[in-house]
Amino acid sequence: EMITYRIITSTMYSAKTVLQISTENELPLSSTYKKISKLCKAGILSVDKVSIDDNGKKVLYYKSKIKAIEACLNENGLAVHVTK
Repeated sequence: EMITYRIITSTMYSAKTVLQISTENELPLSSTYKKISKLCKAGILSVDKVSIDDNGKKVLYYKSKIKAIEACLNENGLAVHVTK
């Protein structure tokens, strides 16, 4: 799914907030929150750091645990290799 792909690739090399991910990828904020929650439960994303903003609210920074995905499709089928 494209939203999941965008979230994973957006957070592969640097931790980002939900708002940053949503804005950079032009995704609806509510959909981004839902997908991030599912990806965290699946062990694909994790909270990399926590900070407090100027209003005293907790801000979570998410980062992908996946560093690379390789796929090979041939007459024998599909092979997918995930590097964490």
